[in-house]
This record gives sequence, structure tokens and C-alpha cells, in this order.
Amino acid sequence: MPVYVQHETLNRVSDVFNAEAIWQAPGLALFNRRPLLRDLLERAPREQRGRAATRCFSHVTLVLPQDEVDDDRHLTRGARVRDLAQTLQALHQKDFGDLLGSDEVRYHVLGAEHLEPGHVEVKFGHAVYLPAPGEQVHYTVSVSRDSAIWQPVCPVYPNQRLTVLGRDAASATHAVPGWPFEAHGAILLINDGPDAPLELQVRPKDAFECSFDAAAGYYTIRAKQDEATGTQPRLLLKIAQNPAVALPRAPLAPAVTPALRAPAVWKSRDRTLDDAELTAVPAVHRARGKAEAALPLDATYAPVARQRVALAAIALPRLSRYRDTGAAAVEFGIDRQLAAGALENDCLIGFAVDEADEVHVITKDGRQRIAVPNRFAPLDGVDLRVLAPAPAMADRCSAIVCLPDAPGLPVPAGAPIAFGRGAPALAGLRVLDAATCLRGADGVHLGGADRLGLSRNALSLEATPEGYRVTRLAPTQALYHLDEQLGLVAAIEAATPEAPYLVPNGHHVVAGHYVLRVEA
Repeated sequence: MPVYVQHETLNRVSDVFNAEAIWQAPGLALFNRRPLLRDLLERAPREQRGRAATRCFSHVTLVLPQDEVDDDRHLTRGARVRDLAQTLQALHQKDFGDLLGSDEVRYHVLGAEHLEPGHVEVKFGHAVYLPAPGEQVHYTVSVSRDSAIWQPVCPVYPNQRLTVLGRDAASATHAVPGWPFEAHGAILLINDGPDAPLELQVRPKDAFECSFDAAAGYYTIRAKQDEATGTQPRLLLKIAQNPAVALPRAPLAPAVTPALRAPAVWKSRDRTLDDAELTAVPAVHRARGKAEAALPLDATYAPVARQRVALAAIALPRLSRYRDTGAAAVEFGIDRQLAAGALENDCLIGFAVDEADEVHVITKDGRQRIAVPNRFAPLDGVDLRVLAPAPAMADRCSAIVCLPDAPGLPVPAGAPIAFGRGAPALAGLRVLDAATCLRGADGVHLGGADRLGLSRNALSLEATPEGYRVTRLAPTQALYHLDEQLGLVAAIEAATPEAPYLVPNGHHVVAGHYVLRVEA
């Protein structure tokens, strides 16, 4: 792989603000001298014909010990840093003027804690760019490992042709936080001007797979699977365009060069019988296959109850309604087996709503407020949607979090079964009943969240061939009827034992925090 960033450390610099001491050694000491900045620029030209340089680099970043930079800011308000950059710029223009053409010489000086006194780092190269004064950011690049927590990486300017992202800033334009790949890997962003879309490539090409999810608006970069561990690290990368900068004629789109392996477009995974949740005993389906072939032809089958109720989603409450209770947050997590429950440190992803009714997503990389609606892919093949509630539900609900793997419980046919805080039959679906799901303003756990909005006996469900008969058991319990796609059908008003409300199979009932799908 070519060297995109020339990165060197100059040692034993007596005065790190002395431009001449950084630029060139004094006198005619040509032997055994330390290479300084002028020598480095000569040895690594931007372009050359044979051995003769025809063009040199013009943008250089200098990194000084942080204490020196801080002292200069305290004592001279940064005057020595400014003088250093201006003097080096003049020396650069004087010695390499014939190799610059129309390029403008730019220097940028900053500090770093890791440098010892007398050491100066210099960076220049094809992927080092310093913006002009007032130059607007064209693109903003951010990354995520779970599609939930996005961390900013860098800006890309209109005239910045090449940007290299990697593990550290020594060999890349910018270091990527949480870089999951080997140190030699790199992501290249190529900007060929306002008439071309930003192009993304990965290096080495045979070590990565790259695809673009147009619906989600980000790239997925995966390392080839490690045969020893069976793992396949991935990184999600999003490129946002600054609307204030003139749009390119070609729309921003994934531009993977033919040299790359053709990206595999994400598709919805077809659900097998194991995942179809068709019956109350999915183990029957898993047992088929070899066992099915062994059954005699005259086998007798016993009837199996097929009715069940599944927890399809969590309705995060509008917590501002419950300020008098001292509740400051309701939160829950989804573990790596896709089971919903209390928010634990090793959860795959978590969600929370605060007293200002703001919804947050939580992963091991941190916590961020999110817009609603939204969707996440914390793992390959896992699509997790966060829906906005219908206007009729908005006074009670902040967001509806669809569970990627809906747990279910069987229900008897022809007999009503109660659901609520005091009803044991479907208690396994009340995943927010854990003691850590409700927190107060001081961070203290207040117990289960079910006491907010769910009565002890909220409703009863009775499976019938036509659907489920719903009866309200508590007069103050709010109930809603949603269709198969979780769209609002109606608020359930009258639902008495004499005149129950009928919910078709496959539809949903919302009670408290729980969106229950009735199945048959």
C-alpha cells in the first residue's frame, strides 16, 4: 500500500519554536546529520520524473510537546506558534517555489501530550490537507459499531482530494475511535471535485468487504472472517453532506471501484419455520427433519394448542406525565440472545426515556439521544425499529421499540386470561418489571416500571376462532388496538364482559408499556 501520510519525529530540537532549527541543519554538515524538515520534503516529493522531483507537498502539520504550546498560549497568547508557522511557510516557499506551481503553502501547529521535550512530529503527504481560512466543510464523516452510537471522525473539505482513516493518526489523516480492524487496514475517501460523488475504498482490498445500505444511509465495512475465532469485525461509516455547500451534479452515492469486490447489498433475511412464531411450541418445528423421516406412516398426532400472546414491542411512556412519582427514567436492554429485560452492562443495545420525554439509545460505546422514528442494526441480520406513536397515543407514549425476537406464551382456547401487574399467567412478558428499569432523579432504582400506566388487572384476553376478545378489567386502563404493521386502528373504549372488543389474529393490543400480538 502506498504511503499516504509521511510521519516523522525530529529529535533533539533545542528550541521547538525555532523554525530554522526545524527546517535545515546549519553550515555544511552533510555527513551523519539528522534529517530535518527540508530533507524530508526533498526525499518524499509529491511527484517526480525519474529521480527528479517535479512537485513537492505544500501542506505540513507540526506537533509540539503540549506543555510548550500551553506555555506559549499563557505567556504570549500563542505568538510563538504563529511565528513558527509563518516562518516555516516562508522558508518552504523560498526553497521549493519552483516545485509548488499554484499550490498554497500552509502550516498548522498543535500540541500533543505524548511528545517529550525537544521532540517535534511532522506530517505531510497525499492525505494531509489543511483548509484555507473560511473554507466550509463539505462532508462530515462519523462511525459506529452498532448503528446506535455515532462518533464524529473528521470533516472533508471541498478541495481535499484524499482522506485516509485508520487506527492511529501516524499513518492516516485521522484516527477512527474504536477502530476494530488490524493496524495495517485503512479506509480511503476520494473527492474528485464538485462534479463527482465522494468515493470510498478499503485497503487492503482482499482483507475487507464493503457494502452500502441505501435505506440506512451508511457503509458497512467487514473484515474477512477469522477462522481461528470465527469473528468478523465490522465498522459502520456515515457520510453527511453540508447543505450549505453547493451540491455536486451527481448525487452522493456509494462509489466502490471495480477493483473492490462487489458489495453485498443487505436484504431482509427470510424467516424459517424456527423463527416464524407460528405456534406456541416452536420446539415441534425444530424437532422435524431427521426425526420426521423416522416417523412411521401410520403415526398418530395429538392436537396442540396453537394460541399464544407475544410481546412484539415496548411502548416507552411519556414520562413527564408521572413527575409526581419522582420517576426520572425508564430504561431496558436487549441482550445478545435478543431477549428484552433489565439494562445490563453487557447488553447488546438499550433504550431509555427521561423526564423530558427524550428517547436515548445505550450501548457499550455510550448513550445518545435519538430522533424518533429510527432504526438500528446492532448486529448483522438484526433490524431494530423505533416507531413514533400515532397522534392518539402521543399523550401517553414517547416511542415504540419493536423487539427483534418477540417472546411469547401459550394461552388456552375458549377461556379468558388476565394481563396486569397482579396477573401471573402472562407475567413472563412483563420485561419492565425488573427492579432496575425505573430510576429516580438521583439515579436510585425505584423498582419495576409497570406501576406507571399498567393496572394490577388491566385486561383479559380470550382466544376464539374469529380473533381475541378483549375486556377491560380496570376502568382507568388505557388500551389501544394496532394492526399487523403496528399502525393504530382505534383506542379501545367500550370493552365490557357483555360486549368485548374483538382483535383479529395477528393484530396488537397496547396496555401500559406492552405491545402484545395475539396469534392463532
